Amino acid sequence: MSHPLIRVLTLLELLQSNARLTGAELADRLDTDVRTVRRYTAHLRELGIPVEAERGRYGGYRLARGYRMPPLVLTNDEALAVVLGLLAADRLGMGAAAPATAGALAKIERVLPHALRESLAAMRGTLSFTANAVIGQAPGTGVLLALAQASRIRTTVGISHQSWRQEHTERDIDPYGVVFHTGRWYVVGHDHLRASLRTFRIDRITSVTPRADRFTTPDGFDPVAHLTSTLAQGPYRWRVEVTIHGPLDEIARRLPRSAVTLTAQPTGVLMHARAERLDGMAHMLASLEWPFTIHHPDELRQALKNLADRLTAAAQRRPEELPQ
Repeated sequence: MSHPLIRVLTLLELLQSNARLTGAELADRLDTDVRTVRRYTAHLRELGIPVEAERGRYGGYRLARGYRMPPLVLTNDEALAVVLGLLAADRLGMGAAAPATAGALAKIERVLPHALRESLAAMRGTLSFTANAVIGQAPGTGVLLALAQASRIRTTVGISHQSWRQEHTERDIDPYGVVFHTGRWYVVGHDHLRASLRTFRIDRITSVTPRADRFTTPDGFDPVAHLTSTLAQGPYRWRVEVTIHGPLDEIARRLPRSAVTLTAQPTGVLMHARAERLDGMAHMLASLEWPFTIHHPDELRQALKNLADRLTAAAQRRPEELPQ
């Protein structure tokens, strides 16, 4: 790192990557002395980059808050991390806006060195996911950020909401948390219009207006647990209750949280679920390695017997019995 220009650019990268560094820390990173660091920061100021200096024994250097650096500097590892994050968000349906994702990828790739650009292009072309791609309506970026901010500072907001029946309502909510689940964004909170705890899909919210009121989230409230429990209680045909005789943690890892609720019991884990078809529930229970006891519905017992008959027939079938 002998050339002064290289050191100045390295100083810029260090200031972008750290909230604050002392003169001694910067001198050590740049393999120089504190006086030279002061000269390098002066060069950056001459270029219009606002480097702030804090005086005193524990003083240091940082970029001015809110300054948007046009020549963003990323290391190869940082560029790879950003590209992988954008690809994963797009694949999982987590992106707030598809044009923004594509635009960010294009800008990053355009300024990368040729060798790294080729490697990342190969990554984009060959990367596979075990999870299926999710196709859903992305929420507006402004709406999503406004709800997240209101949830963090505990401020009531007014929302314009359109239901799946195309019914439009104006209501105030206390947003307890924002949750991303299976390709969709949700906000969970207290709905002043209904005076109850409600869940809203954020892509159905067209605007968010801050209110002056503040709220307190109930002690111990878990937005993720509430959302998955609510979705599990959807309007399905069958209500299922089964005790699975196994450890709660391992059972929870095997069963989809959006489909079941699990409660530890002295005799095992009590599972509540809703199902449209009992044959699917029978397959899910049969895939577990632990014994279980059905409480209801009794029709689930017959579904399991039907599955057992099909498996028995398959186990007994021999190749010579196949039709020619």
